[in-house]
Amino acid sequence: MSRLDKKTLVQMGYASSIGIAMVLAVFGSLYFGHWLDKKFGTLPYFTIIFLLIGVFAGFKNIYNLILRNFKNEEPVIKSLKRESHRKRPPPAKA
Repeated sequence: MSRLDKKTLVQMGYASSIGIAMVLAVFGSLYFGHWLDKKFGTLPYFTIIFLLIGVFAGFKNIYNLILRNFKNEEPVIKSLKRESHRKRPPPAKA
């Protein structure tokens, strides 16, 4: 297996963990908020607060995973512009 194939498989593993991190953060905090509402008898308040905290935490997890694992990637557009064989044709005269 080539180095590029291994790198692609590792990146696919990280990409699949992004969805899991988002779901766990949202539903875990939603469950905790609902449990607190049942315990204290304040039905919608803790659920809504912890749902918003979970959504924020999920997006923060995604942001951190992307920064940590995909920081050395060169954008495709830059690499295409530097290729010497991709020259633009001269403009047509009117």
